[in-house]
Amino acid sequence: MSSDLAISVRGIGKTFRVGAAQAQATTLGEMLAQKLRAPFAKRERDFPFEALSDVSFEVRRGEVLGIVGRNGAGKSTLLKILSQITPPTRGEIDLRGRVGALLEVGTGFHPELTGRENIYLNGSILGMTRREIAREFDSIVAFAETEQFLDTPVKRYSSGMFVRLAFAVAAHLRPDILIVDEVLAVGDLAFQRKCLGKMDDVARHGGATVIFVSHQMSAVRALCGRALLLEGGKVSEDGRVETVLGRYIALSNAAQSAVTELPPGEAGAPARATTVRTFGMDHQPNCTFRLGEPWRARVEFEVLAPLSHFIAAFGLRTLEAVPLITWWSAPRDLSPGRYAVEFPCDVPFSAGSMEFTVGLSSGERTLYYAEGVGGITISEIAVGAQPFRASGAGLLTSMQRPEIIPALP
Repeated sequence: MSSDLAISVRGIGKTFRVGAAQAQATTLGEMLAQKLRAPFAKRERDFPFEALSDVSFEVRRGEVLGIVGRNGAGKSTLLKILSQITPPTRGEIDLRGRVGALLEVGTGFHPELTGRENIYLNGSILGMTRREIAREFDSIVAFAETEQFLDTPVKRYSSGMFVRLAFAVAAHLRPDILIVDEVLAVGDLAFQRKCLGKMDDVARHGGATVIFVSHQMSAVRALCGRALLLEGGKVSEDGRVETVLGRYIALSNAAQSAVTELPPGEAGAPARATTVRTFGMDHQPNCTFRLGEPWRARVEFEVLAPLSHFIAAFGLRTLEAVPLITWWSAPRDLSPGRYAVEFPCDVPFSAGSMEFTVGLSSGERTLYYAEGVGGITISEIAVGAQPFRASGAGLLTSMQRPEIIPALP
């Protein structure tokens, strides 16, 4: 391994066993209990699942590497292996230096201990001495903005407070390698910017290597000079961040469908949205539209109990999770049954891809909410006299076309 390398990954793979064997008894008591519950049950076969396959890459000291990919591509599994939380099934990894990781809210924290105690606990897990932790203690607390709750058990923290303190510990205890997953999305916008600035400082001035996983492409673009694209557990692209993100966007566009099945809402809710359908003005299903072309979105939902002042909402946001626009239905009282509402979408968006946000409410109460689901693409092929290319021209495309006239002498 070269002296300027911080991470070397060579042909790693990770195989999980999926199926009934996961629930196999591990103690004599569990085995007897299973036999008593189902004495004649046949054991079902489990099967292997390849989460990662032949993944290889290197990261130099001080480099900031972004890892992108669709859900299920293997990003979290790779980070857990790099963080030494789980071993690979095959392959080899060399890590040079102390590793600090923030993969999930609460990783390495004990819920019954206070914020103060968890700072020392987490620092010890990272290999810091008590004196080293004490030296950074005030900076950690100031960054996390949790001074008032420092002696409160962290189980009483909100998710935002939790992640602020966890990130502050991971970033301030001088790791040689800092690994951060999408967990930063839990924090508010101001704290996300603060964290991005800190990671940049850790890499540029502290000389640390940063591995950053996020679906927010603006954050990856701003922080990383290089990126990996994971697809089906394999590295399908490795190179300049703009090149890799372009490939990622193309994959996301290809996966879009004119019919989006929505995730289930809260159990027991009196209403839930089920489907979003997109189609052109010719009533044909479609999820790719031209510049300046109007289209429609149909939100289908079911009501399980009588509801008053019911409103359905449909919104669009960028792939970087920036909200763009929301439409609302006219309020009305509804009886149990299946319903739908069509939203005309004639806003002149520029070329790019967008995701959906869907919400249902009754009075002041939110009954259902889902964001970052489905999506549409506005292509660079225009309707009428629009320019052929509009990337970088802004979120909206102007419909005005003033005439060119001779300049006055």
